[in-house]
Amino acid sequence: MKKTLVAATAISLSTFALTSCGSSNAESGSGGDDDGTITMGFAQVGAESGWRTANTKSIQETAEAEGIDLKFTDAQGKQENQIQAIRSYIQQKVDVIAFSPVVETGFDAVLQEAKAAGIPVILTDRAVDVEDTSLYETFLGSDFVLEGEKAGEWLVENAKEADVDGDGTVNVVQLEGTTGAAPAIDRAEGFADKIAADDTIEVTASQTGDFTRDGGKQVMESFLQSDDSIDVVFAHNDDMGLGAIEAIEAAGLEPGKDIQIITIDAVKDGMQALADGKINYIVECNPLLGPQLMDLAKKVLDGEEVPERVVTEESAFTQEQAKEVLPDRQY
Repeated sequence: MKKTLVAATAISLSTFALTSCGSSNAESGSGGDDDGTITMGFAQVGAESGWRTANTKSIQETAEAEGIDLKFTDAQGKQENQIQAIRSYIQQKVDVIAFSPVVETGFDAVLQEAKAAGIPVILTDRAVDVEDTSLYETFLGSDFVLEGEKAGEWLVENAKEADVDGDGTVNVVQLEGTTGAAPAIDRAEGFADKIAADDTIEVTASQTGDFTRDGGKQVMESFLQSDDSIDVVFAHNDDMGLGAIEAIEAAGLEPGKDIQIITIDAVKDGMQALADGKINYIVECNPLLGPQLMDLAKKVLDGEEVPERVVTEESAFTQEQAKEVLPDRQY
């Protein structure tokens, strides 16, 4: 049966209960090298956004601080590169493998290989869609459906203000993340579920910008050329939203006023745009997963039981709230 990730309860590092998902792989694992050093192979999606850069930095810095030997690979947004990296880690006989999947499907075979080698796998940030959920130990990351729901709820609550041209309808264009990626699928689902409560809100166009600023700009340019009735942009991450701002300004319009913008991530550049009034609302997606990842890896290798789903605690920000938190923002 496929693992369901939608109904997970938010669990912080300091409080999550170690009450489920026993680790069969960990029981046969080495728990580290002879000198006690843990070797982790980590296959990152890429460096497509400010969020991803912060995520990579958190993982690398935490591994160094905790004396974990981190073997790091940047898959450059390609699943085949990620699978090749995981197979390389298996051949190197690392103690634990962690990765943030480029897309949800297509990992069954390589995960079977890791299981056969007795190497536990931890998913970070994004989930995989596999029939056999024993192929990985736990999934650490955000509830992407909930993030989309928060964005949709805000729009429903502010629909009157979002109807910029006052015609009684709120026309939304959606900048999607990478096609097939868990956050793109789940954020779109959560957003659609919530805006269904208001029949004046309609998504009139939706296209992938691949989570990049350039992609968001290019797609937004296309939307603006074909539609002069856009009220709202919903971008699946800050970088695409920032790209959309560039396109909107180039078209002689004022982002945040002529066209309202909702994004997800809350990285510094996005939060600055929010504080400046160019973005109207941001849902947080916390990239600083390094401490939780290393803690989970140690527990798995020690044979401890870990939750099958660890959800990071996150918030959401209005323009005024962004001004308050920006000075102390870590990413």
